[in-house]
Amino acid sequence: MTLEKKQEFTLKISQANKTQMITIIYEIVIDYLESAIKEIEDKREDDAQRSLVCAQKGIDELIHSVNTGYELGKNLLQIYIFSKKELTAAGACSSVRRIRKVLKNFQALCGAYRELEKYDNSGTVMGNAQKVYSGLTYGRNSMNVDFSSYASNRGFRA
Repeated sequence: MTLEKKQEFTLKISQANKTQMITIIYEIVIDYLESAIKEIEDKREDDAQRSLVCAQKGIDELIHSVNTGYELGKNLLQIYIFSKKELTAAGACSSVRRIRKVLKNFQALCGAYRELEKYDNSGTVMGNAQKVYSGLTYGRNSMNVDFSSYASNRGFRA
């Protein structure tokens, strides 16, 4: 994952509510899976293995966040466990087909969570985060980012 992507995800996380956080984790996993496919196709096996490990770590976060008190949560848990097994097998034999199967499932789940975001009006997880405004403010063709209300104790409060 590029530094720009990491910064983009970091910004999204700082402004996200609980539902959006799950969507962001899906996006991160999808990004790593797409990277792994490209790396396998380019014969960069070591990079592909790293991408698959990072994708599995994202799936681990999803496993820890699932509420198994509901039938839907139990079904999601089974999908996550299946996905981890598929990625382990894909890493062992460099199978793009297996990765694409997991990728397709995660793209569908990500789309479903994007729909759920419309109904979640809760506040951001990081309630004391810095506000960021982005737009074409100073130049006709340049993007400028403004950080307002800078505080020394941003983020989670203990």
